[in-house]
Order: sequence, then C-alpha cells, then structure tokens
Amino acid sequence: MLRKNEKTRHAYHQSYEILRDQILNGELPGGTKIVEEKLAADFGVSRTPIRESIRRLEYEGLIVKKMVVSPTEKDLRNMFQIRILLEGFSAKSAAAYLPEDELDSLWECVEIGKTGTIEEIMKANEQFHEIIVDASNNPVMIDIIDRMKSIIYLFRRTVVYYNRPFLIEEHEHIYEAIKARDGQKAEILMQQHLQSDLDFCLHLLSQNK
Repeated sequence: MLRKNEKTRHAYHQSYEILRDQILNGELPGGTKIVEEKLAADFGVSRTPIRESIRRLEYEGLIVKKMVVSPTEKDLRNMFQIRILLEGFSAKSAAAYLPEDELDSLWECVEIGKTGTIEEIMKANEQFHEIIVDASNNPVMIDIIDRMKSIIYLFRRTVVYYNRPFLIEEHEHIYEAIKARDGQKAEILMQQHLQSDLDFCLHLLSQNK
C-alpha cells in the first residue's frame, strides 16, 4: 500500500496531468474559472494536490489569476520574441555541435511531418524543436524554453491543426542548414520559421475576435 506522502504525491501528479491535458486539448477553454473545490470533487482528491497542480500550471503559464489562460496578441508577441531569440541561437549552435545521430533524429522528425497523422506530426514538431534547443548546451536557456513548453504546445497545435502552409518545408530547410554546418543560415531560417508561426497565429486570433 502507498504511504500517506506517496498517496499525496501520486494524487498531485495525476491531478496535474489531467488538468493540464484538459487545458491543452481545449476541454477547459481560455477564460474558464478554476475552482479548487469543484476540481477536488471531480478528481476525487483533497484540495492539497489540486492547489499544488494549480501552482505548477501557473508557473507554466496555463493558469493566470485562477483562470485558464487566454493569450492576448501582446502575450503572443512577447512569447515568440523570446523563442525567436533563443531558438535562433540554438539552431546556430546545432549547426556547430549537433552529433550525427541527432541529425538523423532531426531528419526523422521532418519525414514524419510529411506523412504522419496530426498527433504524430505534433509529436515530431515538438521533438524537432527540442533537439535543436538541447544543442545549445545552455541549461538556463533550455529551462526557459521548458517552462514555456505547455504554452508553446497550444500554438503548435494551432499551426498543425490549421495546416500552416510551408511548415514542414521550413523544418526541412533548417535541417539542411544544420547538416551543412551553416550556423548563420540555420539561425536566420529558424527565426523566419517562428515569425511565420507568430503571423499565422495572429491572423487566426484576429479572425476570432
């Protein structure tokens, strides 16, 4: 049997994952009020693991002031500005340092992007960017991007589900620049790629107003 601390920890992890997934899959849309008592009753746990789950989701940016985040145009621009700077540098680093086996993994992500299901493309898209960010070998930079991962997922889902034009072709061009060890080109291509993601998301946001 699980001891009390282990039970509490298990309840926290389970509650966090369920709540995060409900936000990421749209079951709890932006603007939804988060009520601890209701969630505790729905999940069959005490309020303590719910409170800890909310705290972590606040840290990740998915909950703001006890409400599911509903990013504004300014939020989008701010987040992508950080990504353009950090992931651009990471792509430049990848061109210099990424090992051959990781290059192969990067290419696999491109291939899945061309032929996979939506969920497979989502996963490959995430992995493509993770491989490149990890190549920065900068733990502070990696941690910043990791903290943004859940919010990034929301916008990654947007560009994949709404089939942003040239998404996978851009990945292929970034891969080719990294493989050719052309750091300057890889950096510029990554920056342009993320700017295109931002422009696409802003366009959809303006249509939904």
